[in-house]
Amino acid sequence: MVLHRDQDLVEDSRFELIGNYLTPGDLLVINQTRVIPARLFARKPTGGRVELLLLKRLEQDVWEALVGGKGLNPGMVVKIENGPKVEIREKLDGSRRIIQFMESAEEMLAGLGEMPLPPYIHTHLQNPERYQTVYSTQTGSAAAPTAGLHFTPELMANLEAQGVHFARVTLHVGLDTFMPVKEDDPEEHIIHSEWCEVTDEAAMLINVTKAAGKRVIAVGTTSVRTLESAALESKVAGQVSPISGPTKLFILPGYPFKIVDAMITNFHLPQSSLIMLVSAFAGREKVLAAYQTAIERGYRFYSFGDAMLIE
Repeated sequence: MVLHRDQDLVEDSRFELIGNYLTPGDLLVINQTRVIPARLFARKPTGGRVELLLLKRLEQDVWEALVGGKGLNPGMVVKIENGPKVEIREKLDGSRRIIQFMESAEEMLAGLGEMPLPPYIHTHLQNPERYQTVYSTQTGSAAAPTAGLHFTPELMANLEAQGVHFARVTLHVGLDTFMPVKEDDPEEHIIHSEWCEVTDEAAMLINVTKAAGKRVIAVGTTSVRTLESAALESKVAGQVSPISGPTKLFILPGYPFKIVDAMITNFHLPQSSLIMLVSAFAGREKVLAAYQTAIERGYRFYSFGDAMLIE
Protein backbone atom coordinates (compact mmCIF):
# COMPACT_ATOMS: atom_id res chain seq x y z
CA MET A 1 0.00 0.00 0.00
CA VAL A 2 1.19 3.50 -0.79
CA LEU A 3 -0.17 6.31 1.38
CA HIS A 4 0.31 9.73 -0.23
CA ARG A 5 0.02 12.09 2.73
CA ASP A 6 -0.36 15.28 0.73
CA GLN A 7 -3.16 13.94 -1.48
CA ASP A 8 -5.14 11.84 1.03
CA LEU A 9 -4.69 9.04 -1.49
CA VAL A 10 -4.20 5.32 -0.90
CA GLU A 11 -2.81 3.26 -3.76
CA ASP A 12 -2.35 -0.50 -4.14
CA SER A 13 0.94 -1.75 -5.54
CA ARG A 14 3.53 -4.52 -5.15
CA PHE A 15 6.73 -4.20 -3.17
CA GLU A 16 8.86 -5.26 -6.13
CA LEU A 17 7.66 -2.06 -7.84
CA ILE A 18 8.79 0.26 -5.04
CA GLY A 19 11.35 1.77 -7.40
CA ASN A 20 8.43 3.46 -9.18
CA TYR A 21 8.01 5.66 -6.10
CA LEU A 22 11.70 6.49 -5.65
CA THR A 23 13.93 8.86 -7.59
CA PRO A 24 17.72 8.93 -8.16
CA GLY A 25 19.46 10.36 -5.13
CA ASP A 26 16.86 9.12 -2.63
CA LEU A 27 18.38 7.34 0.38
CA LEU A 28 16.89 4.21 1.96
CA VAL A 29 18.05 3.85 5.57
CA ILE A 30 18.08 0.18 6.61
CA ASN A 31 18.56 -1.35 10.06
CA GLN A 32 21.25 -4.01 9.76
CA THR A 33 20.55 -5.63 13.15
CA ARG A 34 20.40 -9.42 13.27
CA VAL A 35 18.06 -11.43 15.52
CA ILE A 36 19.69 -13.71 18.05
CA PRO A 37 18.16 -17.15 18.76
CA ALA A 38 17.20 -15.76 22.13
CA ARG A 39 14.67 -18.32 23.47
CA LEU A 40 16.48 -20.85 25.65
CA PHE A 41 15.24 -23.73 27.81
CA ALA A 42 16.94 -24.73 31.04
CA ARG A 43 16.55 -27.03 34.02
CA LYS A 44 16.45 -26.00 37.68
CA PRO A 45 18.39 -28.03 40.25
CA THR A 46 15.10 -29.80 41.00
CA GLY A 47 14.76 -30.80 37.34
CA GLY A 48 11.92 -28.38 36.58
CA ARG A 49 12.03 -26.88 33.10
CA VAL A 50 12.20 -23.09 32.71
CA GLU A 51 12.39 -20.70 29.77
CA LEU A 52 14.82 -17.81 29.36
CA LEU A 53 14.25 -15.14 26.75
CA LEU A 54 17.30 -12.94 26.23
CA LEU A 55 16.34 -9.28 25.82
CA LYS A 56 19.51 -7.23 25.95
CA ARG A 57 23.22 -7.85 26.44
CA LEU A 58 24.50 -5.72 29.31
CA GLU A 59 28.13 -6.86 29.27
CA GLN A 60 30.11 -9.94 28.29
CA ASP A 61 27.93 -13.00 29.15
CA VAL A 62 25.54 -10.82 31.23
CA TRP A 63 22.02 -10.31 29.87
CA GLU A 64 18.67 -8.89 30.79
CA ALA A 65 16.16 -11.68 30.24
CA LEU A 66 12.53 -12.64 30.70
CA VAL A 67 12.13 -15.85 32.69
CA GLY A 68 9.29 -18.34 32.64
CA GLY A 69 9.13 -20.48 35.75
CA LYS A 70 8.76 -20.19 39.52
CA GLY A 71 11.42 -19.55 42.10
CA LEU A 72 13.97 -18.00 39.76
CA ASN A 73 15.51 -15.74 42.38
CA PRO A 74 19.02 -14.28 42.70
CA GLY A 75 21.62 -16.92 43.44
CA MET A 76 19.84 -19.80 41.70
CA VAL A 77 21.82 -21.60 39.00
CA VAL A 78 20.04 -23.30 36.12
CA LYS A 79 21.54 -25.35 33.30
CA ILE A 80 20.72 -24.66 29.67
CA GLU A 81 19.65 -27.85 27.93
CA ASN A 82 22.78 -29.16 26.17
CA GLY A 83 24.55 -25.97 27.20
CA PRO A 84 26.24 -24.01 30.00
CA LYS A 85 25.01 -23.08 33.45
CA VAL A 86 23.40 -19.70 34.08
CA GLU A 87 23.17 -17.81 37.36
CA ILE A 88 20.22 -15.58 38.23
CA ARG A 89 21.98 -12.45 39.45
CA GLU A 90 19.28 -9.85 40.03
CA LYS A 91 15.49 -9.63 40.09
CA LEU A 92 13.95 -6.74 38.16
CA ASP A 93 10.29 -5.86 37.68
CA GLY A 94 7.87 -8.67 36.86
CA SER A 95 9.57 -11.62 35.20
CA ARG A 96 12.70 -9.70 34.19
CA ARG A 97 16.02 -10.87 35.55
CA ILE A 98 19.70 -10.13 35.14
CA ILE A 99 21.39 -13.41 34.31
CA GLN A 100 24.99 -14.43 33.74
CA PHE A 101 26.31 -17.32 31.68
CA MET A 102 28.95 -19.14 33.70
CA GLU A 103 31.00 -19.72 30.56
CA SER A 104 31.19 -17.81 27.30
CA ALA A 105 27.98 -18.52 25.43
CA GLU A 106 27.84 -16.07 22.52
CA GLU A 107 29.15 -18.54 19.96
CA MET A 108 26.93 -21.30 21.37
CA LEU A 109 23.64 -19.43 21.04
CA ALA A 110 23.10 -20.31 17.39
CA GLY A 111 23.01 -23.99 18.30
CA LEU A 112 21.18 -23.68 21.62
CA GLY A 113 18.40 -21.17 21.16
CA GLU A 114 15.24 -20.73 19.13
CA MET A 115 14.07 -17.64 17.26
CA PRO A 116 11.95 -15.41 19.53
CA LEU A 117 8.97 -15.03 17.22
CA PRO A 118 6.23 -12.55 18.19
CA PRO A 119 3.60 -14.02 20.54
CA TYR A 120 0.90 -14.05 17.85
CA ILE A 121 2.92 -16.47 15.66
CA HIS A 122 2.39 -20.05 16.80
CA THR A 123 3.86 -21.95 13.84
CA HIS A 124 7.38 -23.31 14.24
CA LEU A 125 9.81 -21.57 11.91
CA GLN A 126 11.51 -24.25 9.83
CA ASN A 127 14.02 -21.82 8.30
CA PRO A 128 15.26 -19.27 10.89
CA GLU A 129 16.62 -17.05 8.09
CA ARG A 130 13.02 -16.15 7.21
CA TYR A 131 13.07 -13.97 10.32
CA GLN A 132 16.25 -12.15 9.25
CA THR A 133 16.62 -9.38 6.69
CA VAL A 134 18.94 -10.16 3.78
CA TYR A 135 21.23 -7.35 4.95
CA SER A 136 21.42 -8.29 8.65
CA THR A 137 24.99 -8.32 9.96
CA GLN A 138 25.03 -6.94 13.53
CA THR A 139 23.78 -9.55 16.02
CA GLY A 140 21.80 -8.29 18.98
CA SER A 141 18.01 -8.10 18.45
CA ALA A 142 15.22 -9.96 20.21
CA ALA A 143 12.89 -9.23 17.27
CA ALA A 144 13.35 -8.52 13.57
CA PRO A 145 12.98 -5.09 11.95
CA THR A 146 10.23 -6.59 9.85
CA ALA A 147 9.81 -3.84 7.23
CA GLY A 148 13.16 -4.99 5.89
CA LEU A 149 11.95 -8.55 5.30
CA HIS A 150 10.46 -7.44 1.98
CA PHE A 151 13.83 -6.71 0.40
CA THR A 152 15.79 -9.20 -1.70
CA PRO A 153 19.38 -8.83 -2.93
CA GLU A 154 18.03 -8.55 -6.49
CA LEU A 155 15.63 -5.73 -5.57
CA MET A 156 18.38 -3.85 -3.74
CA ALA A 157 20.70 -4.18 -6.73
CA ASN A 158 17.95 -2.91 -9.06
CA LEU A 159 17.31 0.10 -6.84
CA GLU A 160 21.02 0.95 -6.71
CA ALA A 161 21.19 0.69 -10.51
CA GLN A 162 18.29 3.17 -10.56
CA GLY A 163 20.38 5.64 -8.54
CA VAL A 164 18.78 4.98 -5.15
CA HIS A 165 21.29 4.71 -2.30
CA PHE A 166 21.37 2.74 0.96
CA ALA A 167 22.67 3.78 4.37
CA ARG A 168 23.07 1.18 7.11
CA VAL A 169 22.27 1.96 10.72
CA THR A 170 21.79 -0.35 13.70
CA LEU A 171 19.11 -0.55 16.35
CA HIS A 172 18.87 -3.72 18.41
CA VAL A 173 15.15 -4.35 18.82
CA GLY A 174 13.78 -5.32 22.24
CA LEU A 175 10.56 -7.16 22.93
CA ASP A 176 9.10 -3.99 24.46
CA THR A 177 8.33 -3.21 20.82
CA PHE A 178 5.32 -5.52 21.21
CA MET A 179 4.13 -4.25 24.60
CA PRO A 180 0.69 -2.61 24.35
CA VAL A 181 0.24 0.94 25.58
CA LYS A 182 -2.35 0.53 28.35
CA GLU A 183 -2.08 3.96 29.96
CA ASP A 184 -4.86 6.48 29.31
CA ASP A 185 -2.13 9.06 28.66
CA PRO A 186 0.42 7.50 26.26
CA GLU A 187 3.10 9.85 27.58
CA GLU A 188 2.98 7.90 30.84
CA HIS A 189 3.91 4.68 29.02
CA ILE A 190 7.44 3.55 29.88
CA ILE A 191 9.35 2.67 26.73
CA HIS A 192 12.60 0.88 27.45
CA SER A 193 15.86 1.93 25.87
CA GLU A 194 17.29 0.22 22.81
CA TRP A 195 20.91 0.39 21.65
CA CYS A 196 21.42 2.13 18.33
CA GLU A 197 24.26 3.37 16.17
CA VAL A 198 24.75 5.75 13.27
CA THR A 199 28.33 5.60 12.02
CA ASP A 200 30.30 8.50 10.60
CA GLU A 201 29.80 7.08 7.10
CA ALA A 202 26.04 6.70 7.51
CA ALA A 203 25.70 10.19 8.99
CA MET A 204 27.60 11.65 6.03
CA LEU A 205 25.31 9.88 3.52
CA ILE A 206 22.22 11.11 5.34
CA ASN A 207 23.44 14.70 5.59
CA VAL A 208 24.59 14.82 1.95
CA THR A 209 21.17 13.54 0.87
CA LYS A 210 19.35 16.20 2.88
CA ALA A 211 21.66 18.94 1.61
CA ALA A 212 20.96 17.89 -1.98
CA GLY A 213 17.21 18.18 -1.44
CA LYS A 214 16.64 14.43 -1.84
CA ARG A 215 14.56 12.24 0.45
CA VAL A 216 15.66 10.18 3.43
CA ILE A 217 13.36 7.16 3.56
CA ALA A 218 13.41 5.08 6.74
CA VAL A 219 12.91 1.34 6.29
CA GLY A 220 10.97 0.45 9.41
CA THR A 221 10.06 2.20 12.63
CA THR A 222 13.44 1.17 14.10
CA SER A 223 15.24 3.19 11.43
CA VAL A 224 12.90 6.11 12.14
CA ARG A 225 13.76 5.97 15.84
CA THR A 226 17.47 5.76 15.07
CA LEU A 227 17.45 8.65 12.60
CA GLU A 228 15.44 10.94 14.82
CA SER A 229 17.65 10.06 17.81
CA ALA A 230 20.71 11.03 15.75
CA ALA A 231 19.02 14.27 14.72
CA LEU A 232 18.48 15.20 18.36
CA GLU A 233 22.25 15.00 18.87
CA SER A 234 23.04 17.31 15.96
CA LYS A 235 23.63 21.00 16.48
CA VAL A 236 22.66 21.68 12.85
CA ALA A 237 18.99 21.62 11.89
CA GLY A 238 18.14 19.02 9.26
CA GLN A 239 21.26 16.97 9.92
CA VAL A 240 22.26 14.01 12.06
CA SER A 241 25.30 13.35 14.21
CA PRO A 242 27.00 9.97 14.56
CA ILE A 243 25.69 8.19 17.67
CA SER A 244 26.37 4.95 19.49
CA GLY A 245 24.45 4.08 22.64
CA PRO A 246 20.97 3.75 24.13
CA THR A 247 17.96 5.74 22.99
CA LYS A 248 14.71 6.25 24.88
CA LEU A 249 13.08 8.40 22.21
CA PHE A 250 9.30 7.83 22.27
CA ILE A 251 7.62 9.28 19.18
CA LEU A 252 3.98 10.24 19.68
CA PRO A 253 1.56 12.35 17.61
CA GLY A 254 2.75 15.94 17.72
CA TYR A 255 6.42 15.01 17.39
CA PRO A 256 8.21 17.29 14.88
CA PHE A 257 10.16 15.00 12.53
CA LYS A 258 13.60 16.36 11.74
CA ILE A 259 15.08 13.93 9.21
CA VAL A 260 12.62 11.33 7.92
CA ASP A 261 10.86 12.30 4.68
CA ALA A 262 9.11 8.98 4.00
CA MET A 263 8.96 5.56 5.60
CA ILE A 264 8.36 1.93 4.75
CA THR A 265 6.57 0.02 7.50
CA ASN A 266 4.37 -3.01 8.09
CA PHE A 267 0.85 -2.89 9.51
CA HIS A 268 1.08 -2.81 13.30
CA LEU A 269 -0.84 -4.03 16.31
CA PRO A 270 -3.44 -1.66 17.78
CA GLN A 271 -2.48 0.13 21.01
CA SER A 272 1.21 -0.26 20.21
CA SER A 273 3.95 2.36 20.34
CA LEU A 274 4.63 1.53 16.67
CA ILE A 275 1.21 2.55 15.39
CA MET A 276 1.54 5.73 17.45
CA LEU A 277 4.84 6.49 15.70
CA VAL A 278 3.25 5.92 12.29
CA SER A 279 0.30 8.11 13.30
CA ALA A 280 2.72 10.84 14.37
CA PHE A 281 4.22 10.77 10.88
CA ALA A 282 1.12 10.47 8.71
CA GLY A 283 -1.68 11.73 10.94
CA ARG A 284 -3.93 9.58 13.10
CA GLU A 285 -7.05 9.85 10.96
CA LYS A 286 -5.18 9.09 7.73
CA VAL A 287 -3.55 6.05 9.28
CA LEU A 288 -6.82 4.71 10.69
CA ALA A 289 -8.52 5.21 7.31
CA ALA A 290 -5.62 3.47 5.54
CA TYR A 291 -5.80 0.54 7.97
CA GLN A 292 -9.53 0.20 7.39
CA THR A 293 -8.90 0.13 3.65
CA ALA A 294 -6.19 -2.48 4.19
CA ILE A 295 -8.64 -4.69 6.09
CA GLU A 296 -11.25 -4.32 3.37
CA ARG A 297 -8.74 -5.16 0.63
CA GLY A 298 -7.27 -8.18 2.36
CA TYR A 299 -3.84 -6.89 3.32
CA ARG A 300 -1.88 -9.04 5.77
CA PHE A 301 -0.88 -7.46 9.07
CA TYR A 302 2.07 -7.73 11.50
CA SER A 303 5.55 -9.24 11.22
CA PHE A 304 5.16 -11.46 8.16
CA GLY A 305 2.49 -9.26 6.60
CA ASP A 306 2.41 -6.65 3.87
CA ALA A 307 4.16 -3.30 3.71
CA MET A 308 3.09 0.32 3.49
CA LEU A 309 5.07 3.16 1.94
CA ILE A 310 4.13 6.49 3.51
CA GLU A 311 5.38 9.43 1.49
